[in-house]
Amino acid sequence: MVDFDRINNFIKVLEKTNGNYERVSQGEELLVGVDLGTAYIVVVVLDKEKRPVACEMEFAQVIKDGLVVDYSGARSIVKRLKDRIEEKLGVELIKAAIAVPPGTGGRDCDTHRYVVEGAGFEVTNILDEPTAANAVLGIENGVVVDVGGGTTGIAIFKDNEVVYTSDEPTGGTHLSLVISGNYKVSFEEAEKIKKSQEHSKEIFNVVLPVIQKIAYIIKSNIKNYDIDAIYLVGGTCCLEGIENVIQKETGIKTFKPINPFLVTPLGIAMNCII
Repeated sequence: MVDFDRINNFIKVLEKTNGNYERVSQGEELLVGVDLGTAYIVVVVLDKEKRPVACEMEFAQVIKDGLVVDYSGARSIVKRLKDRIEEKLGVELIKAAIAVPPGTGGRDCDTHRYVVEGAGFEVTNILDEPTAANAVLGIENGVVVDVGGGTTGIAIFKDNEVVYTSDEPTGGTHLSLVISGNYKVSFEEAEKIKKSQEHSKEIFNVVLPVIQKIAYIIKSNIKNYDIDAIYLVGGTCCLEGIENVIQKETGIKTFKPINPFLVTPLGIAMNCII
């Protein structure tokens, strides 16, 4: 049974460190996770006991469908976040873990690594995103679905082992494109509307076909497995009610933590090797 009280409390502690943290002792071992997302780049820092220490993020459009399309821009953002955290913590961040969408080829994995190394980190671990998320969730049996900005990543777990992964190009960017077309506004303005609580119910109806497509992707990928629970993570899953549509369309109980957006970067940091 997944302990969502534990997970949600863990995430709340991390949320409190977002841009708000203090200096640490010199020589303290720190775990760092760098999440190169389609909409945001996030850097999470934990102590050696895996307790949240710091979190910084920046909106970015340097990744598309899980692939780096602006190497220089991505490196600059990671370096900026690294410098900001180091200045506040008073220590140098040396090692970091990263994650990529499931099925990412070796060359594209290398590009992600080069971005983070170019910003001054030593990359000590590369994971797929749903597996990173599961470091937080602790799923032994079930499917973790990471719906990010560009893709929907899927990892099926049996007896705590990954038995299947997949990644398909549908995510939050597609929701924003639909909103942009519906309201006849720019993509950037559509992003703001998507995140607005004021328009949440109206927006939900507009983007429902995209959510149903995500549900179809999940259903298609798990059809050959005996799955009794779906666990949602990723920024797109912050959309209120998305879990209800996924559950209705797949016929499988669907859960999500309090802030799905932070689960994967948190899990990446937990897998940093120091």
